[in-house]
Amino acid sequence: MSQTLGPNMPETPPSSSIWALSHMKLRFFARVRRFLQTKTTQRNIKSRNKAMANKEEQVTAADKRISDDDDDSVVLQRSVKRLHFGGLEEKEMAAIEIERLAREDVKMRKLMAELGVIPALVGMVASEVAGRRRVAVKALIELANGTYTNKALMVEAGIFSKLPVKIDVLEEPTRHEFAELILSLSSLANHTQFPLASSEVLPFLIGILESGSSCETKESCLGTLYNLSAVLDNTGALLSNGVVQTLLRLISVKALSEKALATLGHLVVTLMGKKAMENSSLVPESLIEIMTWEDKPKCQELSAYILMILAHQSSVQREKMAKSGIVPVLLELALLGSPLAQKRALKLLQWFKDERQTRMGPHSGPQTARIAIGSPVNHREAQEGKKLMKDLVKQSLHKNMELITRRANATSGDSSMLKSLVMSTSSKSLPC
Repeated sequence: MSQTLGPNMPETPPSSSIWALSHMKLRFFARVRRFLQTKTTQRNIKSRNKAMANKEEQVTAADKRISDDDDDSVVLQRSVKRLHFGGLEEKEMAAIEIERLAREDVKMRKLMAELGVIPALVGMVASEVAGRRRVAVKALIELANGTYTNKALMVEAGIFSKLPVKIDVLEEPTRHEFAELILSLSSLANHTQFPLASSEVLPFLIGILESGSSCETKESCLGTLYNLSAVLDNTGALLSNGVVQTLLRLISVKALSEKALATLGHLVVTLMGKKAMENSSLVPESLIEIMTWEDKPKCQELSAYILMILAHQSSVQREKMAKSGIVPVLLELALLGSPLAQKRALKLLQWFKDERQTRMGPHSGPQTARIAIGSPVNHREAQEGKKLMKDLVKQSLHKNMELITRRANATSGDSSMLKSLVMSTSSKSLPC
């Protein structure tokens, strides 16, 4: 007989149903927990992956930089090894790499010198193969750039003794590179004992200057001579190799005149240099001609300076200048030249006007001994010189005044200078 529940008694579920419901709830919460844990883990993984990726990029970049440095180091080691122990073609390739590395890094230049590449490259300069010789010179140019030590090492290695004897066998680019290298090395002339007299450098430079080389190449050679002429001890070697005559021939070339005149300005202050110019057939005509170059004021100044040195205490040179027509040129220069050129021209005019004055200090004009009254020889020479000066000035003044006036009118503010110049150079102020 089954038991019947009363209407006021609740129905109680069986124990098996309660257990099943609890189990389902536990499983649900477990899944939620696992889901949340999974999301958190994924976010952490993504963050770690991103950080690791950034770190890997940084490491890769650093490795690349190190790799690049290692590449230059490897190239340098390989090039030095080939240069010392390789065959002829390997030496040539090594010189090309050394030039590139030296051009890019100053520290690399110093390191290369310590590794002994300079004597090896100097030895290659004497090669009979034009291409091999040229790459060696180009590498030496880069190694000499801005490094006193490297330049000194090249001179000690005998670079000047390796210069080609025959200029005509060299192509123009090779001549230019040799001239550029020597110009760089000539900066040592003020610091070390430059082996000038015992080397082939001067014959090589003069050979290029007297050849059909480009103006750029010749300008480099003139720069070298300028540096060398600044040292008085080099004057003898320069003169014995005919530098003065070569320079005097080049001063008529406007593109080269300024540097050539500046070098002559160094040499003319020495007794030997002045003597060499006085004995040249090109002096003073070529220098007087340069003083008419209105478009080259620096050349005018340098030419007037050289003529001042030559005319100082030398009546023979002043007479040669007067016969060559220097007075009208000086008149024009004193009116239209640069301030420095005007000053020098007026000083020269003063010397030509007044040969009798002896009250002149050092470097201020001609200084001659006082003549004894009644000396027939000196008196006759003085009178002839005065008459010559007077005639020359009269002839040249009237001949050139119209030209000078026309040019002066084109320049504002010069009328007063013209009047004073005319008055100062008139016949009334000339010696009687």
